[in-house]
Amino acid sequence: MALAVAVLAGCGAPPELGEPTGVPTHATTPTTPGPSTAPATTPATAPPLATVTPTADAGLVATACRNGPTGQRVLQLLRGRAGVLPANVRVQVRTGPLCAGDWQFTVLDVTGHEELQVVTRGKPSAPALVTAGTDVCTIEVRATSPAGIRTLACDAGPASGPGA
Repeated sequence: MALAVAVLAGCGAPPELGEPTGVPTHATTPTTPGPSTAPATTPATAPPLATVTPTADAGLVATACRNGPTGQRVLQLLRGRAGVLPANVRVQVRTGPLCAGDWQFTVLDVTGHEELQVVTRGKPSAPALVTAGTDVCTIEVRATSPAGIRTLACDAGPASGPGA
């Protein structure tokens, strides 16, 4: 048992936990903290990217009309008071109506004739005829129509069809 006590007696507290044995031999002068050269900042992070869904301005591009007018409504307008198409001429809607803003553009196939371009404007339920023909790039269309209609009516050039 004496051997066990002797082994355990050698086990004391580690030296770093003991009492300090001496005082530092050199004195230091306290320094006043000055402005630091680099302020402590948190790392900059970019804000989260929002999902951006591009939306075309209603007048920049002509697209299929969601709320009208229908091709049949444009035909009724041309055969009605406007008197552009006689009742006995066969007509089929080739393109449109395409809308940009409150303007519409329609292309019709007229049996035995050149295609007919039609520019209308106004409420889908009651569009007003702006112009109709093989070349619908009039001053009014160039000056006041939205870019989407102007592109279709003016930049594409006059219609070309049989006999043109």
